[in-house]
Amino acid sequence: MGASRRRGRLAAVAIAVATAALTTGLTGCNAVDKALDCVQTADAIADNVTDLQQAVEDAARDPRRADSALDSIQSDLRKIGDKTDNTDVNKAVDDLGKAVDHVRTALKEGDRTPDVGPVTDAAGELTKVCTK
Repeated sequence: MGASRRRGRLAAVAIAVATAALTTGLTGCNAVDKALDCVQTADAIADNVTDLQQAVEDAARDPRRADSALDSIQSDLRKIGDKTDNTDVNKAVDDLGKAVDHVRTALKEGDRTPDVGPVTDAAGELTKVCTK
């Protein structure tokens, strides 16, 4: 199942890069690089969200694993935020950052099964705006 999801995301990356290359022409290499960076980082975030979901399920046994997954997501968000000036991408980054903060707060307050749905939704939105 994981390999199938990865192939699907890689196909989305390839389509996004090809679309960006066709729409920007030869003079838009910088835009293509930014789009590729965004999609690759969004793909990494998707993997981190999957790790977070699994970590939350196992939080009773290893509460630090969820913190590690949250740290990875926030690190990747900084990478995207530093490389783009796209308003939609920045909004998606902000929304995902807020969702991550809510999960982190819930864990610190003792909730061993926080709702990660908003993180998943925000990560999906980020992937969507990166592939526009």
